[in-house]
Amino acid sequence: MFKFNLMALCRICGQINCKKHSSLFENVKRISEFSGSSPPEVFVGRYDYPNVYIGILSPQEHGNTEILSSQELWHKNKLKMPEIINLRSKLIYGRTKSNIKKAVLKTRFVSTMQEIAMTSKSISTEFKLENSIIEKNREKDSYTPIISNAALVKSVRLEENPIIERKVDNLVNDTDAKSVTAIAELEKAKTPTSTIIKILSAGLLGHSTLRKMVPTRWAITAVDDTLSKNKLRKIKYNQEVNEILVFTAEYLGNHYEFLLLPDNFSFEVIEINQNNPEASWHDYESFLGRKTYASSVTGAYYANRLALCEYLERVNRQSSCIVFREIGPEYTQSMGVGILRQISREAFSNPPEKFSTVQEALNKIQSRIKLPINTFTDKSIILKNYRKQKRLESWF
Repeated sequence: MFKFNLMALCRICGQINCKKHSSLFENVKRISEFSGSSPPEVFVGRYDYPNVYIGILSPQEHGNTEILSSQELWHKNKLKMPEIINLRSKLIYGRTKSNIKKAVLKTRFVSTMQEIAMTSKSISTEFKLENSIIEKNREKDSYTPIISNAALVKSVRLEENPIIERKVDNLVNDTDAKSVTAIAELEKAKTPTSTIIKILSAGLLGHSTLRKMVPTRWAITAVDDTLSKNKLRKIKYNQEVNEILVFTAEYLGNHYEFLLLPDNFSFEVIEINQNNPEASWHDYESFLGRKTYASSVTGAYYANRLALCEYLERVNRQSSCIVFREIGPEYTQSMGVGILRQISREAFSNPPEKFSTVQEALNKIQSRIKLPINTFTDKSIILKNYRKQKRLESWF
């Protein structure tokens, strides 16, 4: 039952009685047990790998709580940063330590966590805690939204039967299918990308002897990378786009411009923060693809590439693409890679702007961003190669 021992614990910085963020949050109750509807959401940490925290997130309320976790819904409803932080503040991360390098050990906790990862609806869950302390979650990760309230779990049980889509159930029970095949099949069945990530992270895909839990951060990149690579195998045989195209979208201080050029597939992401234009993040791949991790841009690189590949697949074309991301001062707290994936998808859901020359396209982009366009273009490998190629063509 609830034990009332209130303290003003900040969900962002973890400080007691924080004045900077206090207006966004309510007090936290110390509790020994609670019941609520998981959105559903599970999380597998990566710090101290392979001995990491694994667990389930749930509020102390019942009903449809999907919006507490769904980056797709935040984006669709254009929620503001304080609104999202307030939603996340309602969640408690009930967790335990586990060695995830070993094959998945089907404890009651793990089985419950996996059922929650598979379910497509909010599900009522009961938690009993090791102690009454709701502690600060020190695992900060730009890949995932805020997870601040953490508690060690003694036991957990579902209070209702999970609702699991047939395709999800079939592929989880197919212990001969490779994980890359299962990921592709789930996408074909229109399973949300965020759900595929949860299922992979919970150790539910792949050959039975190879199934292991995957840190959520790694699972996000693995799914985005796998899906876009599957699409690129066909895209690279398509004709090039026949015009210079620009797509744009903005949300929560993340302004995106996608510049598509008539050329063989290549891809580049350049990110710059308005508050510190001297620092930038930049990754690139040629037609031959990448052999190493995009360690500068990290997870956003693969989310942006997936959105591009979804578009190119729809129009049966290929192109070179430069992604300009300008980060505004209002983006004070990372909302996770999923938000950036949705902004990118929004850009490609709108009709493109068409241009005769690269300079015309860049002029249009400049009219929408705050930083000088050359702050981005001076770093671009694709633009350098494209201009060189055009000079050679004009010479001959």
